[in-house]
Amino acid sequence: MKKFGIFLTLALLIVIWICGLFMDSTKEFVEGDLYDEILSRGKLKVGINTDSRPFGFYDENGNIIGYDVDLARYIAQYILKNPDALEIIPVTPSNRLIKASTGEVDMVISTVTITPQRQEVVSFSIPYDSAGQVLMVKRNSKISSIGDLSGQIVGVIFGTTAEKNMAKLAPTASLRGFRSYNDAYQALKSGQINAITSDDTILSRYELDDNEVVILPRRYSNEPYGIAFKKGDTTKKLKENLDFAIKDMKQKNVLNRLRKKWELD
Repeated sequence: MKKFGIFLTLALLIVIWICGLFMDSTKEFVEGDLYDEILSRGKLKVGINTDSRPFGFYDENGNIIGYDVDLARYIAQYILKNPDALEIIPVTPSNRLIKASTGEVDMVISTVTITPQRQEVVSFSIPYDSAGQVLMVKRNSKISSIGDLSGQIVGVIFGTTAEKNMAKLAPTASLRGFRSYNDAYQALKSGQINAITSDDTILSRYELDDNEVVILPRRYSNEPYGIAFKKGDTTKKLKENLDFAIKDMKQKNVLNRLRKKWELD
């Protein structure tokens, strides 16, 4: 009888051990590593803003192109050995971090500035590029610096660091938010606002195409761009590979070639 009790105890322990293994494997399946999931899927899902020329925009054929698209193709080549193993999902400055944090996309490559506040919500790769916050005004404007913005209406893009920065830099200015850069640009042209503030890398495209607007010379911040993705243990391997890929692209001068291709230098 005593031997039977010992046998029953051992059997029970074995059952508990097997159940534990099953639960661990189920948990691993549900919370699977994102990098391994990408490899298994064979496709990279990347969120890109389509309203930030030259980083992401539609060409005349309706295709999404730009610096960030080319960067995504290099990442796809590095991870999946195929630059075309890529699904581009349009995002906006106001929803891009939500899509990254919820896993709707594998990553967002969309001129996202790395900040401590955003690092509480998503993880970032090391920076792949950088920008500076500037003011763009009409060429005949009397605004020559941030000190002239008192009582003026300044356009900002919802979800960008420029919105928060400008509230500190020019607290007496009136900020008006827009969902897209083109909407803000049209509002400036029609006189609804007196200035736009955003990254020089994006606003410079409007200055190149339109002699009636000008970017003022001073830069008010340093904006390091990083690739954003879901925060947590399941993306540690992805971060390691993204960081390595960016370092490799820097070493091989790929990023400088992209800047020249898209006229960012």
